[in-house]
Amino acid sequence: MSNGMRGYIKVPNGRSLSLVGAFLELSMSSSIRNSVIAGFLSLLFVADPSKIRPQVTPQQQPKPWLIRAVIAVTTPNEFKLWGAREHLPETLDVPGVPLPVHTNAEHTVLGMISGDTLINASASMMAIGLDPHFDLTHAYIIINGIAGVDPEDASIGSAAWANFVVGDVMSEIDIREAPTDWPYGLFPAGSARPNSTIVRPGFNTFALNPKLVAWAFEQTRSLKLPDDSATEAFRAAYTGHPNAQRPPFVLLGDDFASDHYWYGTNLTSFANDFVKLNTGGKGNFVMTEMEDSGIVNALARLDHIHRVDINRVLVLRTASNYSMQAPGTTAIDSFTSPYPGGAKLAYESAWLCGSTVLHAILSHWDRAFEGNPTLDAQITSAQQNRMLDEDKRLTHVLRETLQSPTWRSFKQALRHRSIGWWTLWVLGCIAAVSVWFLFKRRPSAASRSSSESEKALLAPGNHH
Repeated sequence: MSNGMRGYIKVPNGRSLSLVGAFLELSMSSSIRNSVIAGFLSLLFVADPSKIRPQVTPQQQPKPWLIRAVIAVTTPNEFKLWGAREHLPETLDVPGVPLPVHTNAEHTVLGMISGDTLINASASMMAIGLDPHFDLTHAYIIINGIAGVDPEDASIGSAAWANFVVGDVMSEIDIREAPTDWPYGLFPAGSARPNSTIVRPGFNTFALNPKLVAWAFEQTRSLKLPDDSATEAFRAAYTGHPNAQRPPFVLLGDDFASDHYWYGTNLTSFANDFVKLNTGGKGNFVMTEMEDSGIVNALARLDHIHRVDINRVLVLRTASNYSMQAPGTTAIDSFTSPYPGGAKLAYESAWLCGSTVLHAILSHWDRAFEGNPTLDAQITSAQQNRMLDEDKRLTHVLRETLQSPTWRSFKQALRHRSIGWWTLWVLGCIAAVSVWFLFKRRPSAASRSSSESEKALLAPGNHH
């Protein structure tokens, strides 16, 4: 056999066929042969190698828990009250998280201890967000812990909800070598002096959902936070700082996250300038801590891959100490002196304010919060009617439709080609009618919301 005829044989009628063709010719009837050829052709036209995946059994890929809330603290001491009072008895190990994650019996609430400092906290949050055990796409994430507070804004034991979290990415020159007119040797990365207007937008600053923050503040602003006589006597030394002398209270205030445990009048002045600079004058430094910009950065990345919703993130910090010394004392003496009661008041305030918001979310989940990341339900009827113009109503309806289980099932069916064009047409008509009905119905439903429902939702003390 020549090279040109290799792989071919002669059949009785004199034709030359390939080995496969000869096998079909000699061993199969025409009907069987046609069936086999049709099968090969169907594979060629239908099979998509990129979509051929091994079948996964339920045992291999368990259904993830649909998480409604995540309590994220940074140290075991910050978690003690949460674990004891919020009934989170079950624990599980999550790869990449240094300590066990806690959950309730229904597997709807998670409690995590991220570890302190920026790198530990961000890595732990990323591990939680990527773990296949959890569906966090609708979860509200309450980041909370103790912090140092600017005495110009609040007192020990006070609690602040942040609109902005600012990180510590910056440049530095030792102040002893800096120009004599510089107030400090720290300045924004990319600039050449302190308080430069050269700031990279979004590089070091994270803005939280202002509606959600305002709602959380309204839930907690009237709470009576714990206090004691020793702390009252200690804060009396902060003359000239009336907010530092007040009993603990709830406020809106932004936080500055840094791996440097800094202290003193000059650095407190820097933190105020740095936060204001990075937020375009909108932010006000109140709390200093060591984790939040790392955590929120991880959540922002998880939001980009649709693992979490960044609009459902809250940051609550409570004051365990002041960020600078009292008048008439030195920074080092104040820094090394113990604070009365340690962080006890801050732990109590963190749980009281955080749990108030947690319980409000969980108790109104089906009626007001599910599928609504901006929490428009927290706004009064008059405000809601002004805000929900035609465009916004349509946006809300479309968002709810795209988040619904029906739409997810529809997309899955399309992906796997398990339904025909006639079925697609029918489902499309049903979807169009449903969107029209919801669009026409939504304004009247909003206007019919009762004052009792609003009071239950907005009552600051309603946390059961």
